Amino acid sequence: MTSPLFISFEGPDGSGKSTQAAMLARVLRSRGVEVVETREPGGTAAGEQIRGILLDPQGPPLTPLVMALLLSASRAQLLEEIIVPALKAGKTVITDRFADSTSAYQGYGLGLGRDVVRGLSRIATGGRVPNVSIYVDIDPSLGLERVAARGAANRLDKENLEFHQRVRNGYFQLMSDEPARWLQVDGSGSPEEVHRDVVQVLDERLGIGEGTP
Repeated sequence: MTSPLFISFEGPDGSGKSTQAAMLARVLRSRGVEVVETREPGGTAAGEQIRGILLDPQGPPLTPLVMALLLSASRAQLLEEIIVPALKAGKTVITDRFADSTSAYQGYGLGLGRDVVRGLSRIATGGRVPNVSIYVDIDPSLGLERVAARGAANRLDKENLEFHQRVRNGYFQLMSDEPARWLQVDGSGSPEEVHRDVVQVLDERLGIGEGTP
């Protein structure tokens, strides 16, 4: 890998994508790659405040449109403040969620509609998309078991199983629409097993995994 990459990790709640994003960042750094890690919503001072509003399970009710607008505002700030400067400086960016999460959760899961989310995304991102998006898949039932075990449910974790199935189906549709951008791994194994799969699929696509344990 000779040029900076913009890599996003996506997946249902409980998939382990955050762990996988951090593990990949460590591997790339061990190979001399400058990596900037960030997350959505959040990653900036303004974004972290928006994150608190969005995820607080005790917070005031929010409509799907309001959620999508807040997410888009956080995303625009993240791009301006963190992602674009890092890429221009030759650094690789790994983000835990990006615009596809809004499509899956608000667009499909909450029924806002993909066209609305696409329009907001174009405004917030100016059309910028990750070079590669890694989808960590998991059955929603297992994902919710993991979420319950860690004892830190957010607003959307409290939605029913049917909601989380719609989210997963939404991701499948997104991958079907843009297969060249997506890589999929099974998130049901141990973190180490999933990590090996992540490195393998990235190596096959981009040639970054040689020598990775």
